[in-house]
Amino acid sequence: MRLRPGNEAAPPLLVRRSLERIFGGSARVDQVKVVELSLFARLHGRAIATTRRRRIFLRGSAAEFFSDPVLMLHEYCHVLLQWETGSLTTLRYLRECLRRGYWNNRFEVEAREFARNHQFQLRELLRQGM
Repeated sequence: MRLRPGNEAAPPLLVRRSLERIFGGSARVDQVKVVELSLFARLHGRAIATTRRRRIFLRGSAAEFFSDPVLMLHEYCHVLLQWETGSLTTLRYLRECLRRGYWNNRFEVEAREFARNHQFQLRELLRQGM
């Protein structure tokens, strides 16, 4: 498989509107760029996705990502609630991983909890077509 920098992919309108409902009006879902088939994501070992400020980099396709409510919520949580607020930085993330490991690092714990707490709401919004 040929590695390339990746392609930007916009979320489907229904997905974007549903995420806006969950994250609230102050969260700028529309400013988050999703990059599919990302070389940057592939450089992060086995990670399915990785984030930076206003960016979600995907190992796979955007279609797969937008069809997985739990993964979407997890990654948008990293971007909108952690990177955008300034609580998450690369240095803080690495420090957390060194102290607690990947699974127990506070940023991952928070993102998993957020996704778990909102997955049914997102599924219902998508099912209803808002």
